[in-house]
Amino acid sequence: MKRLLSIVLLVLPVMLYALPINVECVSTEKATMRVNGTDTIFFFQNKIALHSLIDKVDWYSTETGAVVQSNDDYFYPEDGGYFIVKGDTEYTPFYVFTVKPADIDMTVEPNCDNTILRLTGDVAPYTYTRRNGTTGSYARACTLDYNALAWNTEEWVDSAAQVKPKLSSQINLPFALYGKTPMKLCYDAGLRDTLDLAPACVEVDVKEEEIRAVNLQLVTLGTAKENDPAGNNELERLVEQTIEDGKSYSGVLEAAFYSNPTPAAQFYQWTIYKSTDKIATRADKEIRYAFSEPGSYRVVCRVNNQYCESDSMEQVISISESYLRVPNVFTPNGDGINDEFRVAYRSLREFHCWVYNRWGHLVYEWTDPAKGWDGNIGGRPAAEGAYFYVIRALGTDAAKNAQYVGLKASYKKRKLKADESLIGVYQMSGDINLIRGKK
Repeated sequence: MKRLLSIVLLVLPVMLYALPINVECVSTEKATMRVNGTDTIFFFQNKIALHSLIDKVDWYSTETGAVVQSNDDYFYPEDGGYFIVKGDTEYTPFYVFTVKPADIDMTVEPNCDNTILRLTGDVAPYTYTRRNGTTGSYARACTLDYNALAWNTEEWVDSAAQVKPKLSSQINLPFALYGKTPMKLCYDAGLRDTLDLAPACVEVDVKEEEIRAVNLQLVTLGTAKENDPAGNNELERLVEQTIEDGKSYSGVLEAAFYSNPTPAAQFYQWTIYKSTDKIATRADKEIRYAFSEPGSYRVVCRVNNQYCESDSMEQVISISESYLRVPNVFTPNGDGINDEFRVAYRSLREFHCWVYNRWGHLVYEWTDPAKGWDGNIGGRPAAEGAYFYVIRALGTDAAKNAQYVGLKASYKKRKLKADESLIGVYQMSGDINLIRGKK
């Protein structure tokens, strides 16, 4: 018999035994040794063959304590634990196994919240009984490769994933599958590599029609103006910006909501709340909604099919109250600072401003609150001094039938006081001082 591997352990750090094993492995196939804690294990491809290094000995079973072969220096045992005795000396136990064959089959059960792998074939670990009656085992390494759907900010894409579950007849994976994927289970990889054995793997393709679990990725786009945190003029209107939680937007906010479901989704549930009040429900894949009144809104979406329902995702929409403030001075000297007479505002749906000189002549007017007067009259710089403005504006939070009260827009050398009981209605007048100064 050709000897391919000889392993001699001189001293083992064991509690019960201080003597070496004094056994070498003899086999026509390669063998390897593993140490599991204080236990020494030999693995063989097919047939176990051992040789005593101290001539003829008695071979004992660690499980029964009984002799299984007497006065022999070669031993061909079954899987299990053994030790040798020569004279009155008992040597450290060891454990031997032939490698389990690659004969495992697998089925996959995709569920709403988990995935179950059912394995048939020999999936048991390598177990043995020690001299003291306790049981030891050698865990069989196992890896599972598959494709998980991952959101990449624009779409769901396949993402390679791997887990290392414990090999057993039923493996409960704590995650759901959302799309078709090959599932490749490989076991005993390190052990088989050491023995130069072919990989032991089983592969199953999970088809799209077998998937039950559903998921979504809520994306909200809208046309809106963001409030200027510096308190200056409101920003220009933006087109199809991504709406984010925690930001406040001016009304009217025209928002489009996209559920972006995974393939198994069939039904859609949208609920829109203002504070705690439900104000709208929808059942389409994508919805649009116009937020015109100030307040805090929640848009909640779920997707489902006849088997499963996703967790909900929500978008918080904050619509600010209207605001209008007027400066009392501007300096059109071309230095880029306060060069125009502009109002600070947010959430206005209507605006009109008139500017008069001290003789009551109208010198400028405009209706876009994002714009202003540059201090020119007829293309020429206006004289420094006080001018008089009249402003009328309606916020998005004003009542639909809101009306102005009091004096009409005209030059009157006194200020108009807005009626504070009329929310979102602005009637304002006063002096604006034009000072050019130096650039």
